[in-house]
Amino acid sequence: MPSNNLPLPKYHQIYLVLREQLQEGRFADGLPGELALMRQFAVARVTVRRALELLEGEGMISREPGRGTRPVPPAATHANDAGGDGENSRAHLTGLLENLVSMGLRTSVKVLDVDTVTASRAVAGALNIAVGDAVQKAVRVRSTKEGPLSHITTYVPADIARQFGRRELARKPILVLLEESGVKVGRAHQTISAKLADAVVARHLDVSVGSALLAVRRLIYDDQERPVQWLHGLYRPDRYEYEMQLSRVGSIDAKVWVSKELSAQFH
Repeated sequence: MPSNNLPLPKYHQIYLVLREQLQEGRFADGLPGELALMRQFAVARVTVRRALELLEGEGMISREPGRGTRPVPPAATHANDAGGDGENSRAHLTGLLENLVSMGLRTSVKVLDVDTVTASRAVAGALNIAVGDAVQKAVRVRSTKEGPLSHITTYVPADIARQFGRRELARKPILVLLEESGVKVGRAHQTISAKLADAVVARHLDVSVGSALLAVRRLIYDDQERPVQWLHGLYRPDRYEYEMQLSRVGSIDAKVWVSKELSAQFH
């Protein structure tokens, strides 16, 4: 069983998890009540209240008697999570697609959920479709022989995803299924960051709530530059890592590091 003895105080762990969820727009209809949060994080009311006080102090939530706790809309719209225009937020990874298929064939997968949903603003922006268009949302956990490795959520336009469902997703890597559906996969656009495990993900990856995870956003394009899949992946850093080889290019006074090759290592 994972240990809950993390270096941060429990209220601060809860604050960090809730802050990330607020930034993702999870609580459009209001945050869970104090009792629900107490049950979710297995803590006392005073711990939950301290976490909420931190969020309120940052201006991220408002708490009013009789109206509950609600998120405060951000003052400015941030760049699309799919990457925006800044090159610093992108990683164009040589050999990425081949590597992903290889990993899929060398690990096992459990399909948690597959459903056709309407595209949110973020999903629509990433896939270049209209808000409300139908997309397939699939949630899976991929594992090695040592245990769970990653929690993966994918969004695929419904006209492509109608070719496969839960049974196919449990048997083959999704890139293979896309190719079998007639998609000619072209390139991938990927961002890598960090995220804290919430209660749901922590349970599936067998880690403590608030544990640090490697967070990957990956947008797959076909050979005509149409976005065909948007992936949100959360990986255990003790079982997964990226390895990149770099080369120096440019004149002697303006040399820069350029990635030549990338592979994934998982344990």
